[in-house]
Amino acid sequence: MLPPSRTQLGLFFILLCPANIIGLWWAVGSPLLMDPNSICRKSKRLAGKQAELCQTEPDIVQEVAKGAKLGVRECQYQFRFRRWNCTSHSKYFGKILQQDIRETAFVYAITAAGVSHAVTQACSMGELLQCSCEVTRSRAPPLPTAGPGTEGSAWEWGGCGDDVDFGYEKSRQFMDAKRKKGKSDIRTLIDLHNNEAGRLAVRSYMRTECKCHGLSGSCTLHTCWKKMPHFREVGDRLLERFNGAFKVMGANDGKTLLPVGRSIKPPDRQDLVYSADSPDFCTANRKTGSPGTRGRVCNSTAPDVSGCDLLCCGRGHRAETVVLEENCLCRFHWCCVVQCRKCRVHQELSLCL
Repeated sequence: MLPPSRTQLGLFFILLCPANIIGLWWAVGSPLLMDPNSICRKSKRLAGKQAELCQTEPDIVQEVAKGAKLGVRECQYQFRFRRWNCTSHSKYFGKILQQDIRETAFVYAITAAGVSHAVTQACSMGELLQCSCEVTRSRAPPLPTAGPGTEGSAWEWGGCGDDVDFGYEKSRQFMDAKRKKGKSDIRTLIDLHNNEAGRLAVRSYMRTECKCHGLSGSCTLHTCWKKMPHFREVGDRLLERFNGAFKVMGANDGKTLLPVGRSIKPPDRQDLVYSADSPDFCTANRKTGSPGTRGRVCNSTAPDVSGCDLLCCGRGHRAETVVLEENCLCRFHWCCVVQCRKCRVHQELSLCL
């Protein structure tokens, strides 16, 4: 298996690892304090289309950075109850990226989806000069939906639809780093496939929203536009693809991925693919990128992946009581303040041994 290119690894660490890029990244959930020009200036590993975007469209690079963090936060949410919880600690995260396991496939897909989503949303919000709302003049008219008051109503595209094609293209340009392809470079094929699966999880699930216009509540005209799915829906959908990911191998032509095993249908463009089996992630192992599960909070009554039996890998768990402070006895005071007291609450936790 070939390791990921320097360009790809460099990009992920620049976008995702706050501890290693001095002053460029903020802690998850904090306001953006990063200068996109600094990303490009300090990263000598970017090349090709990435370097071109850095030089000509630094505002888009900023949205790329937001999208990468959006993807990692969603990854951490989706895997919060699993043995591998998508930790972004550089000691472990880099090792995950150097492998070709299912977890790596999800990281590539959700990050590419996050970039596509963030850039598209910035277009709709008017935050980028290069794009705005979707142009709908050439789109076929929307199909009317059944409902009271819709008979005989006129329909037209309008409002501010999301220009998902623009976001898709910028994600493709920045995330699909140009790499040399050889007949044995299955890793390149897998990474590009998973990037595309992530972008399609956004673009292929656009929804139509409409607003009714007319006097006295009549609905003589419907104005409709296209909106992206909420990013939580994107994460949920990609987790389903993760659970059903295909193990693949490279075909002799060097351009095709084939499923491992007979009578298995080839993966489609929205499936996630990988070529190596994952470690069990039970114990800490810097070589495989496993932080282990010792000390993780588990659910002592759940039979699923969040349960102590599975999460603690059969080592058992211990009970611990923690004292938390939370708001209580809140009152609304006119106008317009809510005042609360602080109450101490004892909470029982189960922790993996």
